[in-house]
Amino acid sequence: MFIHARRRIFLLASLLCAAAASAQQAGPSTATTAPAAPRAGRIVLDVVVTAKSGAPVGGLQRQDFTLLDNKVPQTLASFQAVAGREAPVEVTVVIDAANAVYRTVGFDRDEIDKFLRTNEDLPHPTALSAVTDTGTQVQKGFSTNGTVLANSLEQFTIGLRTVPDSTGFQGANERFQLSLESLRNLLAAEAPRPGRKVLLWISPGWPLLTGPRIRLDDKDQQRLFAQVVDLSTQLLQSHATLYSIDPLGTADIGTATFYWREFIKGVSKPSQIQAANLALPVLATQSGGIAFNSNNDVSAELQKCFVDIGTYYELSFDPPPASGPHQYHQLEVRVAKPGLTARTRQGYYSQP
Repeated sequence: MFIHARRRIFLLASLLCAAAASAQQAGPSTATTAPAAPRAGRIVLDVVVTAKSGAPVGGLQRQDFTLLDNKVPQTLASFQAVAGREAPVEVTVVIDAANAVYRTVGFDRDEIDKFLRTNEDLPHPTALSAVTDTGTQVQKGFSTNGTVLANSLEQFTIGLRTVPDSTGFQGANERFQLSLESLRNLLAAEAPRPGRKVLLWISPGWPLLTGPRIRLDDKDQQRLFAQVVDLSTQLLQSHATLYSIDPLGTADIGTATFYWREFIKGVSKPSQIQAANLALPVLATQSGGIAFNSNNDVSAELQKCFVDIGTYYELSFDPPPASGPHQYHQLEVRVAKPGLTARTRQGYYSQP
């Protein structure tokens, strides 16, 4: 896809400027240690521990965990083991119609409908949302009744995509910008609500906008880096975890299907940045969620997501003093028992 160099730079700069401007019912919930009183700057992490089978593991204690910030052990300010229907979790299932053709969106709706009618009594309050070229629809209120949600889904009007792939680089820019804006808006709407939020984003993903023909100057890199910092911070402060589900599954196997994995590692300075650092599966993985892209059984993938978020551990700590803004801190949680792996958000940016 070749564009005149000056036009390409203008389009990318326009995108980056615009992006920078917008910025319970029955079941036990056990706490080994009561959560500490809220404190400004304290970081809360949701940690999912899994065995080799991939199933979440409960029953662990505070002493089983070690938290590292830039490889330095940190003292836990609080610890809570969470399991069961009383887990303070709200789920939003997002249908991405801005990055999928109409046929795929119809398939998504059928799969979501099947999941909801099969799970009439959901373990966590759930809402539906749809991202389109004209904005984001959000269902009012949350429900644990799958049938009610399925009936609500039938009322969603999702029109044809108006920014097709055929518009080339400019169209990709528009969908990239629209997608990030929709994610920011959903997080902003969820932030005031208490508890953990989980976004299950059903989408092939937005354009990566990364490749040998795309060059970024210093200003482009500064703007993109600012967006990475802002979105990472918004996910953290909203207490949100993102999961991505590619409805194309194995039919979408190609370079883009695996290419995003090269950008999972957090970036610490603008010179490292690429637009693909804001790819949907990258953001999902970095937030502590999972990127599903090898199976088009969306109903089954949704089931896996609900199982994954049903048992977790909430840890908090007071980060070390920051010497400056936007310094990247890598996070790691280790479990003292063999055969177990801990998954949580991969890092954060200092906000002094």
